[in-house]
Amino acid sequence: MDFSKVSCVIFDMDGVIINSEEIHKRAYFDTFAFLNLEVSVALYQSFTGSSTLNVFQKVVSHFKLSEDPKKLVLEKRKRFVEYFEKDPNLDLVPGVKDIIQYFHKKGLTLILASSSSMENIDRVFNRFELNQFFKAKISGADLVKSKPHPEIFEKAAILGNAAKQNCIVIEDSDNGIMAANKAGIYVFGYDNPTITNQTLQRADQVISDYSELKALI
Repeated sequence: MDFSKVSCVIFDMDGVIINSEEIHKRAYFDTFAFLNLEVSVALYQSFTGSSTLNVFQKVVSHFKLSEDPKKLVLEKRKRFVEYFEKDPNLDLVPGVKDIIQYFHKKGLTLILASSSSMENIDRVFNRFELNQFFKAKISGADLVKSKPHPEIFEKAAILGNAAKQNCIVIEDSDNGIMAANKAGIYVFGYDNPTITNQTLQRADQVISDYSELKALI
């Protein structure tokens, strides 16, 4: 890829911008316990990168539950908000705000494309003052299909007013990387040290530090 032609950078959020995977996990497993379910590690790991509604649709189908997935989303979200508000150690991924500011100063268009609900996206962006750097934010919860479907990244490129060959995606999940692959957009897999259950093997390039992007773009 010719990185000199990049005009739009599309960021995932959880695990890419903020280290929130652990509180998401706690909120999910609290909800599973509320339902008296024993969800295996392998099953839970298969959900990574999917919207919360998509996760609970799979859970309801897998365990043959009668519950409405939309109501379970609210149960999980209630628990997540409580953890989010009470965790003073919750912070951005190291180096991410610097790379966001770097891209913004270069005049690149930044788009957020996350499977999280818009409420959670706004909660993160307001807490860490990120709105000023991004042209648009997309929630996978508002779309028909969840990652690994490419819809979210196709919409992100349109909102960024950029051809797909002039976009890059930054993802930390295999489902997200597959979505970028299917959208035909070059994807960097961010190897977050706090996340050990993703292979990143389908990424076009894997990085472990955001400073690596400055040498390319």
